[in-house]
Amino acid sequence: MMRKGETTSLESELKKRNEELEEELKRSKEREDHVRNQLHAALDRLSVAEDAEERLCEQLGDLEAEALQQARDYHARIVSLVDQLSQAHSLLNTTFPLRSPS
Repeated sequence: MMRKGETTSLESELKKRNEELEEELKRSKEREDHVRNQLHAALDRLSVAEDAEERLCEQLGDLEAEALQQARDYHARIVSLVDQLSQAHSLLNTTFPLRSPS
């Protein structure tokens, strides 16, 4: 059987240890909350980055389609100009044939 002094000392030690554990638990919960907040902030940033990436991909697709259409238009214009130049050449040769030097 324990004596009164030993019981009081043991109770005091247990109470002190309990307070230490409660303080450690409090700090642990604070760290957990901090990490959870950081995780939520990181997820929010990820969502913003994903949305931005999606918008950029759409814009890139639009620009690629526009560039392709411009290239087709320029090609068609070049073909038309080459055809006009060929016709002008033919007309000039018909109207003013080159004479062979005799």
